[in-house]
Parts: sequence; structure tokens; C-alpha cells
Amino acid sequence: MRTVDFLYGTAPGRFLLRGLARPWFSRLGGHVMDSRLSALAVGPFVRAHGIDMSQCQKTRFSSFNDFFTRELMPGARPVDMDPAALVSPCDGRLAVWPIAPGGAFSVKGTDYTLPRLLMDEDLAARFDGGLLWLFRLCPDDYHRYIWPVDGTPSPAVRIPGLYHTVQPLERGQRPVYHENTREYRLLDTAHGPVVMMEVGAMLVGRIVNRPVSGPVRRGQEKGRFAFGGSTVILLTAQDAAVPRADISSTETPVRAGERVGMWK
Repeated sequence: MRTVDFLYGTAPGRFLLRGLARPWFSRLGGHVMDSRLSALAVGPFVRAHGIDMSQCQKTRFSSFNDFFTRELMPGARPVDMDPAALVSPCDGRLAVWPIAPGGAFSVKGTDYTLPRLLMDEDLAARFDGGLLWLFRLCPDDYHRYIWPVDGTPSPAVRIPGLYHTVQPLERGQRPVYHENTREYRLLDTAHGPVVMMEVGAMLVGRIVNRPVSGPVRRGQEKGRFAFGGSTVILLTAQDAAVPRADISSTETPVRAGERVGMWK
């Protein structure tokens, strides 16, 4: 957090940020994390964050990114298959925010609009009065994500942008979800339209999504993030879903496949 305070709270830090938030810096970081030398950082990282490696399919890695995008053993993230359950697409910290008419919503004191987030006014209008489910992943989280509901996806929309950090402090200082690189698909589901969006962050130069042809199923892997923190966003339409009783605009830790709400 001290680094974030410096970068976003001081004049010298903001000067440095002009370069650090650019795509070239995240691409450079990605090359470093793909190198064999970076594998030396895996052990210290695991020990520092208390990561349970017994759930991983392998324990030796060719690079830090090989570790960062690790696969877990089957069953390590069970998926709630109750047809009425809305499940988490990823590990992370979940907060849920209402979407006002006109697509306005606020995250940590920063105002946003769906038309700017999606770069599509007609699509944004379909979620007036709905909910925005924001899953913030930290570097020590599992960084693969799944489809949270059955449906038929639209072609992917990619919006190039910057790579600001998504630390909580930063989200109160800049509209990072308007500015950062992001990719999304619209899902046609039995519960109405659902948008699933991945947002890149500082040192996350790659949002790696699997190719899609035809309908997708709940629990099916959608993709993964390369090194760094990042965010997954779900949009649900008005009166389509309700969060679990303990989930609100305060971040709650969740895991992929866990029930986080109910379809109405």
C-alpha cells in the first residue's frame, strides 16, 4: 500500500505512473515473469502468502507465470449446481453495487457509468436497475476463472486501455474501470442478459480467454490472467438476481464455484 500511496498520492509518483500504467510496462513485466529465472521467486512467494500447494496439479514450474496460472486438482473448487444458484466465477473479494438509471454506479467513492465501461450505450441500457458484481483478485489468488451460468455468448469485445493497479486505495482516486484494458462477452441466459468482463491491471498484460463456439456451461473454464492483480465483473439485469445475505458493497472473500447469490 505504501507504493500505491506514493504512485497515486504524490507528484513524483504520478509522474512515474505515466509510464508504469502504459501497456509496454505490463508487457515487459510479462516477459520477465515468463523467464526461467523468474521461477526462483515461486518458493518465497508461496511461503510468504501461505498458498496450499497440495491442491495444485504440479509443484514444479518453468516460470513464475507458469505458477501464477497454475491448474488445481479436480474438485478443488466445487461448483454449486443448484439451478437457482448464482456462483462466483473466480477466487477473490466480492462487492455488489446497484446500477442506477442511465447506467450510473459508484465503487469506493468513484463514479462510473455502464456506457463508458462497456463502450456500448444500447447494451448498457439493458442493465439499468440491475447489479454489478465486482470480484477483485489479489496476486496470491487462484487466477483461472469459470463461466458462472449456462448461456450462449456473443463475440468477445476487447477495449484497449491502460494498466492501473486495482488496489482499493487506487479505486478511490481514478476511474480505473473506465481506463484499464478490458474484455467482455454478453451471455444470453435463462435469467436474462449477463455480461462477464475481465479487467487487466498493472503487470497483467494478458487476459487469456479460451475460444468459444456455441453454448457454455456453468463451471466450464473461461480463461486466466497472467501475473498481477485483476478484476472480474458480472452484470445482471434488474430483478434477475439477489446477493447472498452476507454480501454487499463491502468486500467478502469468495472462491470460484461458490454460491454468491440466487436467481429470482
